[in-house]
Amino acid sequence: MRSRGQPEHSAPMEELISYIAKSLVNDPSQVKVRRRVTQSAIVVELKVAPEDIGRVIGKDGRVANAMRTLLRVADQSGGRSRGKRVILEIN
Repeated sequence: MRSRGQPEHSAPMEELISYIAKSLVNDPSQVKVRRRVTQSAIVVELKVAPEDIGRVIGKDGRVANAMRTLLRVADQSGGRSRGKRVILEIN
């Protein structure tokens, strides 16, 4: 069942981040992606095993920044955020 204000197909952004993260980590079974919608933003939460956190952040945060850029591009092409910021949180 979907929450109010959430599109029925919440998958594209989450699937993109999940695919990238699972390709990078040693333990893909620990990758969890969740989406939260606030009044001003869409927050995509990425959770990985503690030993894999460095892999998804990358040197100087380059991998994380690349994923954030891809989220912005995916959002612009999908147009689902309706003016809300898309934020990637890595835990």
